[in-house]
Amino acid sequence: MSVSLYYNARRTTPLTEAESASVARVVAAHMASFPYDDEESLYVYDGHTAGPAEIVAGSTKMPLDPGRLMPVMAHVLDSVTDLRRAVPDAEWHVHMDDLDVPWDEAEGYSLPGMRDPELIAELSANHDEDRADR
Repeated sequence: MSVSLYYNARRTTPLTEAESASVARVVAAHMASFPYDDEESLYVYDGHTAGPAEIVAGSTKMPLDPGRLMPVMAHVLDSVTDLRRAVPDAEWHVHMDDLDVPWDEAEGYSLPGMRDPELIAELSANHDEDRADR
């Protein structure tokens, strides 16, 4: 069973050319710095598929490997933070299935523990042990 992170921004006016360029820059920077070639990363839907008043929307399937979950989540949420800052006057909603991801003006989008190196190492070690037991 997979878990996905969903993100969207809504407002009554479409993106300006400058905002569209900013969104494209954020997406390109994210893609260039994403650490895993074999995992899904930030995926912003084509503007033609977004619902009414949606100006930015996308999703990312989270990795099943717990050792990669936190780094991927942190990277994607950092990118969504940059997207929100590029289009600040929209109503943003970021969630993982039924869990809303909170916004903090200073920190942006984050979840507890997602940058904790000890937790990441523990999750990775437990996953490696589980795989070795199979």
